[in-house]
Amino acid sequence: MLKNRLVLYDFRIQLPRYHGSQELGFRWLTAAHAQAEVKAQGREDLRPELLARMERFVRRFGCPPQHIGTRRSEIEDFLHTEWDRMQIFTLAEAAEGCGIGKRNQFFAEVANRTVADFYADETRPPSDLLHITCTGYASPSAIQRLIDRKRWHQQTRATQIYHMGCYAAVPALRVAAGLLVNPQNDVPPRADLIHTELCTLHFNPRDHSPEQLVVQSLFADGHIRYSTATSENPPDDLHAPAFEVLAIREESVPDSLEDMTWVLSEWGFRMTLSREVPNKIAAELPGFLSRLYANAGESYEALAGETLFAVHPGGPRIIDHVQQLLELNDAQVAASRAVLFARGNMSSATLPHIWAEMEEDANVKGGTLVASLAFGPGLTIAGALFRKL
Repeated sequence: MLKNRLVLYDFRIQLPRYHGSQELGFRWLTAAHAQAEVKAQGREDLRPELLARMERFVRRFGCPPQHIGTRRSEIEDFLHTEWDRMQIFTLAEAAEGCGIGKRNQFFAEVANRTVADFYADETRPPSDLLHITCTGYASPSAIQRLIDRKRWHQQTRATQIYHMGCYAAVPALRVAAGLLVNPQNDVPPRADLIHTELCTLHFNPRDHSPEQLVVQSLFADGHIRYSTATSENPPDDLHAPAFEVLAIREESVPDSLEDMTWVLSEWGFRMTLSREVPNKIAAELPGFLSRLYANAGESYEALAGETLFAVHPGGPRIIDHVQQLLELNDAQVAASRAVLFARGNMSSATLPHIWAEMEEDANVKGGTLVASLAFGPGLTIAGALFRKL
């Protein structure tokens, strides 16, 4: 049980610049994979049968439009198929597009701009800034550059939480809780968490495997900022709605290290995912939830029926599996499905988007319990139990 409970409040979303329907995304992926194959074969012409074959692959293995309506990206490339004027997917030059160096430079530019925009009108420094991402690296980081621009050198600590994967929002809360009970100075304790995820930066049109077609039709970009404080020392601007964190728990699944990976490659970051992931998570999840609720001094079995679930949508089947396994009704996972449909999978930024959805929903009344669940490499099951204030 958290002795000095964390409070989450003031969610702010910054939309990536470009967006399109999932149907348009399918068409772009079809064209990109066909063009990449033409380049790889050293051909000049795009044969109709090749385009038709790639379309069959995309529509067979991609996440269909009934589950994802739109996705957003910071990359303009997805709006056209003029391969000779692409920023990242320069398929006229190389079948894979540009290399990891240029992609990471693009990430740094977007992260710096996004963090600056989040704090454009901010004059009061937080005691801590945490930057969470698994889609790029930069040092000095975007939050260090912000601290320098704002002249917050002595007031604000910077903490980078990188490359954990889709579940990173939960350990980020754990880190924030530790920072807030160990202040550095007299600045009112407030830890701001900022997610900048550019998942679309890492697509590789040269890889036509079913696994990668799932990834490229599922992931999207997302940015979100929110604040945390302790229940014993709430900030002056804290107001409902907000969430109180009752418990945080993370466990690794035995014999699962290679079932999900997120590694660097020459052409970006690459995810691998085995078919065993849903079954291995399902075997551990009921016991995990019992232990999570027990950490809060509560009984999962007694409270499951009145709990809402923020399930990280690694894909629609993850939500389906969790709902079926835990015997949840549609309303209990509605926010997870809504965010997946509107935004796609934004890696670590997805859970906070679901929290923001629940925070704004007037039908989610004060006192409602929210169980957050996310899964990532390790395999790791990460969870947090909230109460809406």
